[in-house]
Amino acid sequence: MKYFALLITLFSISFNQKTDKLTGRYNYLIEEDNVYILKDKITFKDSVFVFDSKYMPKGKFSYGNVILLDNFINMDLIISIQKDQIEKDTIPFFMHDKKSSSANYLDEVVGKGKLIRIK
Repeated sequence: MKYFALLITLFSISFNQKTDKLTGRYNYLIEEDNVYILKDKITFKDSVFVFDSKYMPKGKFSYGNVILLDNFINMDLIISIQKDQIEKDTIPFFMHDKKSSSANYLDEVVGKGKLIRIK
């Protein structure tokens, strides 16, 4: 009987888990002088993201406790998003410079912005 209860518990846990993937289309806004300015639109799909402006390259993102978007606008800029935020329609993010003078460039924020889901 205890094995049956364990089996039911395992099934309920696996069915209740959500996928923690960033997918869909978003407006990309950055904060300048306490005002958010729309810069572009971004599409997230299968661990890559693409800006609507065709001149920008595809970027990659990795999952962990914090989602990191690499090759965002240029090769030196990384975007970090808290994993618990990706289920929301408005996702705040922080920008980090790989060429930062600090030991861990993720500790130094050089800008921030928001991703707003396009429905």
